[in-house]
Amino acid sequence: MLIKTMNKDVNKLAADNIRLLSMSMVEKSKSGHPGGAMGGADFIHILFFEFLNFDPDDPSWMNRDRFFLDPGHMSPMLYSQLALTGLFRTEELMQFRQWGSPTPGHPELDIKRGIENTSGPLGQGHTMAVGSAIAERFLASRFGELFSHKTFTFISDGGIQEEISQGAGRLAGYLGLNNLVMFYDSNDIQLSTETSAVTLEDTAMKYTAWGWDVMTIEGNDQQQIREALGKAMKSTDKPVLIIGKTIMGKGLLDNEGKSFERKTSTHGMPVSEAGGSYEKSLVNLGGDPQDPFKIFSEVKELYEKILDEKRKKVSDWKKKKAVWASENSDLDNKLTMFYSGRIPEIDFGSIPQKEGSATRAASSAVLAVLAKNIENMVVASADLSNSDKTDGFLKNTRAFKKGDFSGAFLQAGVAELTMAAVMNGMALHGGVIPACGTFFVFSDYMKPAVRMACLMELPVIYIWTHDAFRVGEDGPTHQPVEQEAQIRLMEHLKNHHGENSITVLRPADSAETTVAWKLALENRKTPTALILSRQNIKDLPPSGSSRYADALSLTKGAYIVEDCSGKPDIILLASGSEVATLFEGAALLRNEGLKIRIVSAPSEGLFRLQQEDYRKSVIPGGIPVFGLTAGLPVTLQGLAGPAGKVWGVPGFGYSAPYKVLDEKFGFTAENVYRQVKEYLAQYKK
Repeated sequence: MLIKTMNKDVNKLAADNIRLLSMSMVEKSKSGHPGGAMGGADFIHILFFEFLNFDPDDPSWMNRDRFFLDPGHMSPMLYSQLALTGLFRTEELMQFRQWGSPTPGHPELDIKRGIENTSGPLGQGHTMAVGSAIAERFLASRFGELFSHKTFTFISDGGIQEEISQGAGRLAGYLGLNNLVMFYDSNDIQLSTETSAVTLEDTAMKYTAWGWDVMTIEGNDQQQIREALGKAMKSTDKPVLIIGKTIMGKGLLDNEGKSFERKTSTHGMPVSEAGGSYEKSLVNLGGDPQDPFKIFSEVKELYEKILDEKRKKVSDWKKKKAVWASENSDLDNKLTMFYSGRIPEIDFGSIPQKEGSATRAASSAVLAVLAKNIENMVVASADLSNSDKTDGFLKNTRAFKKGDFSGAFLQAGVAELTMAAVMNGMALHGGVIPACGTFFVFSDYMKPAVRMACLMELPVIYIWTHDAFRVGEDGPTHQPVEQEAQIRLMEHLKNHHGENSITVLRPADSAETTVAWKLALENRKTPTALILSRQNIKDLPPSGSSRYADALSLTKGAYIVEDCSGKPDIILLASGSEVATLFEGAALLRNEGLKIRIVSAPSEGLFRLQQEDYRKSVIPGGIPVFGLTAGLPVTLQGLAGPAGKVWGVPGFGYSAPYKVLDEKFGFTAENVYRQVKEYLAQYKK
């Protein structure tokens, strides 16, 4: 759509308007990254103006094209573009990076304002886009191509370099995600150097080898951008990479009026601090020094017209959808259910569990039922499905393949961080319930994406198995020790809504595992982590009508699994497989005449949310508490209290059969007996 105003193409004017707003936002806040935003302005304008399908009046419209920004430092570009579409006011742009502003330094998820993902840690944004594209193919395969749309993503040199890009590129190419279009803003400049100082790779050849269609264009030539996007929209079996050779700080001048483009300094500081002239650059781009945040009237008029056209396209789609719904009422109800996040009624208590199962096996039994009952659940595994027992789900479905998304399982390959970020993208897209599994020790690879899920409040479910040193012969490289303490720190960290940023559940037996899955699926506000054992665990004895009925108390985070009459002499506290060990130790202690209470604490975070009277009813003050954990002692110290004693694993493990390690590390009934006796002797003093 080539329209001239005076001597300037109005599309060029719109891109310059984005450059002006971006530069001015950073200049006013005295903080930020103007150069990349100015270089990417042509692409984002052409994309939003001519290609991106969205509803200007309802940014959450389910069938919108998605746009995922990877380099969050280029937020001024996105905010400026969204100001042209009417979702941000210029007054809000003027508050860039300020307290309480909707324009933080790196964009945070706000779909109603047109921001599809929180971005900042490079590489994750475009990997989320891969997840979104998978979710779209999954849903379109079930409801028809009426529900097909594109996922666009924007990546920078830094994102290309981050290791996660390998996993994202490989996976998208393998699956043939023809609905995914990525623009690579290749300006040859990064924060501290030019890219030539750190890499010689041929990016085009790399993505071609992964199965992408690759085009290289002049990234500030709007006609080349237009033609490249036009070709990308027609892709039938491959994701598309458009490498745009852009100009860092396009339009910048120095104090002598000479070009100040392609400077490393403009990557990460205001133009005036970088050595350029903000005022002369402003004038060069057609801006008004008296009103630098002005949106040109010609650009306003241009966008008003195109937004009306987009409204008409959305209206036409909704009419088609209404006809489809009238002809497919059952499918329409299912679609509504999928996007609601609700799950169908499942009698979790009736799920059969083998006696004395490992909790990973108990999880597998639950997953087998979920695969048959929750049609929009997608489970992934990092090449461990037969070990993390997500194969319980896989046995009742099939893995995604190129061109075939009728199954519901993603074989992610050995790429834990990629997998976790892809799950985030699925959750962001909506309509699916994502879960993913690997060994607990490899949660270390996933933490950056888990943290992002916590920040974005995404209901992703993590299935982390082989939860302790009882991995045994694999040795300390595979034996988690500090991982539980690390992830439980996130239970203490509040999200923007003041809630625990994640729910962490380490069940003590198969019944608790079943209930943990029930809680995970009902939790639509935050991620949930299930920490599961490799080895078999004795089922805890029921205290009421059934062990499952008892385990429902897991919803409170910690509860009494066995009690005594009267005031306890000591409270024994643990989570996971250590609870069964406490039962064995308690039997020895009772022979000494001690009154014992045993508490299972699968989630410290949930327990701390309970009313004080409940917490005190479970762990009252003035009674000694002994904790047993296969992780660092600090894992339980908060619940045991300052006077409590926790027996844990203070160092890395060793390679040996797990029963030998139990003996060597003191995770036996006899050692529980000895430690409690010593502790009580000291406590009484």
